[in-house]
Amino acid sequence: MRANLVELATAAQAARVGLGAFNVIHLEHATAFAQAAELANRPVILQISENAVRYHGALAPLALATLAIADQASVPVVVHLDHAEDTALVAEAVRLGFGSVMYDGSKLPDAENRATTRQMVALCHAAGVAIEAELGEVGGKNGVHDPSARTSPADAAAFVADTGVDLLAVAVGSSHAMTTRDAKLDEALIAAIRAAVPVPLVLHGSSGVSDAGMQASIAAGMTKINVSTHLNKVFTGSVRAALVADPTLVDSRKWLKPAREAVKIEAARLLELYGRPQ
Repeated sequence: MRANLVELATAAQAARVGLGAFNVIHLEHATAFAQAAELANRPVILQISENAVRYHGALAPLALATLAIADQASVPVVVHLDHAEDTALVAEAVRLGFGSVMYDGSKLPDAENRATTRQMVALCHAAGVAIEAELGEVGGKNGVHDPSARTSPADAAAFVADTGVDLLAVAVGSSHAMTTRDAKLDEALIAAIRAAVPVPLVLHGSSGVSDAGMQASIAAGMTKINVSTHLNKVFTGSVRAALVADPTLVDSRKWLKPAREAVKIEAARLLELYGRPQ
């Protein structure tokens, strides 16, 4: 069933639990993550990034399939547009029925970022769609972001007040696309931002954070937890193992199915981990 991200995130924040937000690159991901949410009996956020849209050449085909999977799920599911820098793509996601979007104006000059974010907030709120933004570039994305960046609590509070966003992604030590899980988060900074900001916080680059680190970050004040690379490693590892074990395989279902199952199990484990009150 489709769900309201603001309601889910507000409830999770109050309960001091996390919401898993997993990136959908192809249909196998969407199916696996919805099944994982049902297995864990937890809500889930299915994210389609602007990079994934570029890969497919269009948003609608993957989006409509993912929305259909959300509708059929027995647990709350939010379909979310992730890291959208293209305002036209945000508008398309709203028209298609996405429950939330993340507008990423972090590469823009500050004044332009705030002005454009306000425009996207007005567009989304008019359609009943939640909107997330980012302040303080999270490390590791395409070599652009500075991994040492940190978000100021005062700046975060001012940005939320100035733009009206519903969730805020902040830089606290994580980095996108990490294949090891040894990132050290600044838990004191998370707590300070949480105290200063009235909306739920989002952690990007969570693949590089250990289970214990994730639990500590949720306890400190993180709510929406974005994971992509870690689950891609699980998926690709299963595919690689299946093809090495049987080089004669030609039916893609024979290696996609075990990969989908492996991702489902790991995603369910993460959802359960995040869902334990901290």
